[in-house]
Amino acid sequence: MEDLDRLTALCRLRPRPLVIALSSPNDAPLAVRAMRAGARSVVAREATVSALQRAVSATLDGEAVMPTEVADLLVTGQGGRAPRGPVPSAEQIAWLCRLSDGWTVTRLASDTGYSERAMYRLLRAFYQQIGVNSRLEAILLARDKGWFEH
Repeated sequence: MEDLDRLTALCRLRPRPLVIALSSPNDAPLAVRAMRAGARSVVAREATVSALQRAVSATLDGEAVMPTEVADLLVTGQGGRAPRGPVPSAEQIAWLCRLSDGWTVTRLASDTGYSERAMYRLLRAFYQQIGVNSRLEAILLARDKGWFEH
């Protein structure tokens, strides 16, 4: 998880760096999480030098390189995410809706009667509950699950 947090932070830099994640054997879900966190490509840790060179070259050319099982999980939307808890409360969905409309956490905290610090803590706990790492992932998940339509 620490590595994914570092990767997410690194990929927020501008200009966005070209990152190639090294994956462990038989851990496609973790490789998917690395891609969702911002890695451009995924290569097995034990890849040959020539395979690494091909991946670097392709990534520099704007192509993504990854094992087929990682691509399959990305295409089907499976893997790489923690199991989901119950559907969020109406209040939590309202928070996400406001955040998706461009509200800041400061404005959300003020509107809901929480301190800014408490709001950050509540949001962090909520993101963990639904198995995401960021506001953007939470908003995308809410849209995918149809939570904004209720």
